[in-house]
Amino acid sequence: MSDDPSRSLDAFASGKLASLEASALRRRLVETARGPQASAERGGRGLVSFSCNDYLGLSHDPRVVAAASEALARYGAGAGASRLVTGNAPPLVALEERLARHKGKEAALVFGSGYLANLGISPALVGADDLILIDDLGHSCLFAGARMSGARTLRFAHNDLDQLRSLLAEHRGAARRALILTERVFSMDGDRAPLPEILALAAEYDAWTLVDDAHGLGVVEAGARAPLEMGTLSKTLGSYGGYLCASQAVIDLLTSRARSFVYTTGLPPASAAAALAALAIVEAEPERAARPLALARRFTARLGLPDAESPIVPVLVGEAEAALALSAALEARGFLVVAIRPPTVAPGTARLRVAFSAAHDETQVDALAEALAESLAELRPSGSAGGSR
Repeated sequence: MSDDPSRSLDAFASGKLASLEASALRRRLVETARGPQASAERGGRGLVSFSCNDYLGLSHDPRVVAAASEALARYGAGAGASRLVTGNAPPLVALEERLARHKGKEAALVFGSGYLANLGISPALVGADDLILIDDLGHSCLFAGARMSGARTLRFAHNDLDQLRSLLAEHRGAARRALILTERVFSMDGDRAPLPEILALAAEYDAWTLVDDAHGLGVVEAGARAPLEMGTLSKTLGSYGGYLCASQAVIDLLTSRARSFVYTTGLPPASAAAALAALAIVEAEPERAARPLALARRFTARLGLPDAESPIVPVLVGEAEAALALSAALEARGFLVVAIRPPTVAPGTARLRVAFSAAHDETQVDALAEALAESLAELRPSGSAGGSR
């Protein structure tokens, strides 16, 4: 037996890494400098990025940057402690008021990230003897929050209303409370949940619905609203953080009981100020908000794929090695489109996830479509993209 535990730890890590490497599933950080107008730089080469969730290009908007700079100079770089301990910075107060108004809710609560929001929401609302029903393609943080709640958690097939009804009919009666978790726009497939129908089922069975709007805010969020509307500040709003919009009673409860809020240092005021400025732009410039979906549909039309439902277009490849090869081929042509592999997606469904932004122009979109078609023809002689779903 070794007298140095770090040796067995390193051996364990090395073995796991070797296994991941053999399966083309090892992740590596690559130094990348993001710039305005969807630009990026890697290894001294300029690229056009289609891998960023900055859907409206607001992270580099001078108005957003100026708001963050002013807050940074006035309030400092960090929050100092939990908001319940150090106090509530004015930019956070203003942001929560604006988010609640935007979502048509009484109140909002800002978290350190969208992941932290979903870690805190479910455990604060349900527990043992309760039921959670979650879409099979829900984000990892929805499942993590469900597990932490201790509630009985059941998956329903992606957007399958018949199975959701069946599960409610079978299990709702034995549960004190029931919570349905879904996304407005699914992050890896780009399709949308049938929210009106889900909300109707929830009303029929007295279940609460939480909608993760991380990828819909400001771009495809029109329509039905759930009682619990959560999302992030890090995508359309170009900043960082997460939020929940709901009734005042629910927000007051989470302020006291959501552990990922209570026991975490507050969001830096500069991040809140940036998000607040970005949200004002979203509401004042609807033509900007409409642009990512229009560009995504231009792309799918050029490649003969089904019409995009959101700014996210998946190009299914299959195996992880093939997705990595296709990503590398596009990078050689000047485009950054990162391969998405298991466990983020199911085995055999590795893909390129193409994300469109108002910062792109039509010429860049057309050039990407041409480069993708050429790369597919080289890597797979049939030249078929395999569909977008």
